[in-house]
Amino acid sequence: MKSVLIGSVGSSKKMLEAMLDVNFPVSHVFSIDEEYSKNISGYQPIHKIAEAHGIPFTKIHRINDPENVSIIQKINPDYIFVIGFSQLVKREIIDSAKLGVVGFHPTPLPKMRGRAANVWQVLLGVHETKCSMFFIDDGMDSGDILGQEEYIIEDTDYAEDVYRKIEDATYRLAKRVLQQAMEGTLNPVKQNEEEATFLLKRSPEDGLIDWNDSVKEIHRLIRAVSRPFPGAFGMYDGTHQLIIWRADVQENQKYVGMNGQIAEIGSDYMDIVCKDGLLHVTDFENVDGVKMFVGHKLR
Repeated sequence: MKSVLIGSVGSSKKMLEAMLDVNFPVSHVFSIDEEYSKNISGYQPIHKIAEAHGIPFTKIHRINDPENVSIIQKINPDYIFVIGFSQLVKREIIDSAKLGVVGFHPTPLPKMRGRAANVWQVLLGVHETKCSMFFIDDGMDSGDILGQEEYIIEDTDYAEDVYRKIEDATYRLAKRVLQQAMEGTLNPVKQNEEEATFLLKRSPEDGLIDWNDSVKEIHRLIRAVSRPFPGAFGMYDGTHQLIIWRADVQENQKYVGMNGQIAEIGSDYMDIVCKDGLLHVTDFENVDGVKMFVGHKLR
């Protein structure tokens, strides 16, 4: 059996680790070059793991470049695994896998197909969820499901916590799916299209805080888009960006002010008035380094 792995983030790393742990044959690894990794949240240079284990690898910018397609076609793999990779693979690559191209999505498909699934699940208050492995077809996350693995998102989890839980679930699921692939016991299950829902794209500017939201909604946005994502932010005096990485929700029994108004500033914290509570900020980034004052407002 021959296989190819294409990936660039933590779930890709866990997939490769699972392949190594169950002795699944990996013929080649394609990994985004560090040079092009700046805008990839949670980037992992999995080519370094491949190199350490003597697995042939190629550092890439775009997987669909002719030279990469040629390498894959020459390998003539049984399976191609596209795990934690945001680029759509072209039909030439899909057709090169004799038994199928396996994809990964951190939601219980067919629910929540699409973009920014980690972020949307936190924003939607999802608690019990699953990640899925499936055969890639021409649709969006719509192919036959090979397996799913449960994980829990707590109301205290930040983006990096969710990432770790997804990675752990990926590893457990990958070991099971890979073992079945080697034994020839994979059992693909068609998705029910009537149950499908879709998550739309998010952009960094969607992290702008609406200070008229409840303090719990604001806190949820902060948790959802915190590191390794671009972060939730307000505009100090309407001009200077203040990124809020971590915060706590507190009762406000002390300050009377407008939504988004700074009530107190310490050396490593900030309290901001919200309509139904106080946002106690414990990790923030003053992007422009401006002097901030109590009483000034975030917009």
